[in-house]
Amino acid sequence: MEDSARELATYVERVLRTTGARKVDLVGHSQGAGPMPRQYLKFEGGAAKVHRLVGLAPDNHGTTLSGLDAALKAVAPVTDAALGPAPLQQVTGSPFQTALNEGGDTVPGVKYTVLATAYDKVVTPYTSGFLTAPPTDPGAVTNITLQEVCPNDRSGHVDISYSPNAVNLTLDALDPTHRATWNCTNFMPFPPLP
Repeated sequence: MEDSARELATYVERVLRTTGARKVDLVGHSQGAGPMPRQYLKFEGGAAKVHRLVGLAPDNHGTTLSGLDAALKAVAPVTDAALGPAPLQQVTGSPFQTALNEGGDTVPGVKYTVLATAYDKVVTPYTSGFLTAPPTDPGAVTNITLQEVCPNDRSGHVDISYSPNAVNLTLDALDPTHRATWNCTNFMPFPPLP
């Protein structure tokens, strides 16, 4: 994730140079919504260049993988060789997660919105995606469980990225005046293939 955070830093620099903007808003999903961009914000100089971070189903405090985290750790050399280090970095209590969350979940000046789903089977528990705002800036973080806003949305970890309700909540986070323009819709994602 450190390598990906450095790639994000390069990309943000290019966007700022090309557009002339002073800051960007970041929107991401899963690893690209939580730990990776937070690594960029905290350790790669991104805090001064980002206005908002909106994360869909992030694993900000790691995941237990529905109890499979111990098995993943047990086969760490195989996992690392096959998939690289990022999967193990996402496990609850990993050295990466510990370092990232040390000293607080957020950096000053950035507004965070976390959109989680109670049907997430990858980020478990789904509440591990939620961030804690610092006492000095309680408005820095907004944590939302999709089903508390739209009870009939059954999106899981992957589905949340194309749920019309999640898209609208993301647009709300980027522009609060957007909220008046939509109503929740029932959303039943396609069932997984056997």
